[in-house]
Amino acid sequence: MYVFIIKVLVASLIISLASWLSLKKPGLAGFIVALPLVSIISLMFSYLEHGDENKTIIFAKSIFVGVPASLLFFVPFFLAKTFGLSFIITYSLGLIFLIIGFFIHRFIIQFF
Repeated sequence: MYVFIIKVLVASLIISLASWLSLKKPGLAGFIVALPLVSIISLMFSYLEHGDENKTIIFAKSIFVGVPASLLFFVPFFLAKTFGLSFIITYSLGLIFLIIGFFIHRFIIQFF
């Protein structure tokens, strides 16, 4: 139970820091969020918790495939100004693209 609480605290601190920093220095906050901190921390916690190297390696491979798939969320944000999309429409399209990315990810990882 203590490990779970530590995980929640670490994740919430990273999210809170990035959110706070986004008001003052959005470029730096974006860079911090883009870092694979969650992946690094999750891989370590996974291995420490389960001690299964093979599953941790598969987990890492899944993350590797998941990163480009998850970037699909941001595609509408690059097109928003060109097409005059509101934030809500852009965000909703991003979620739809993310769902598509999930199914692409699911298809690819079945080969691991």
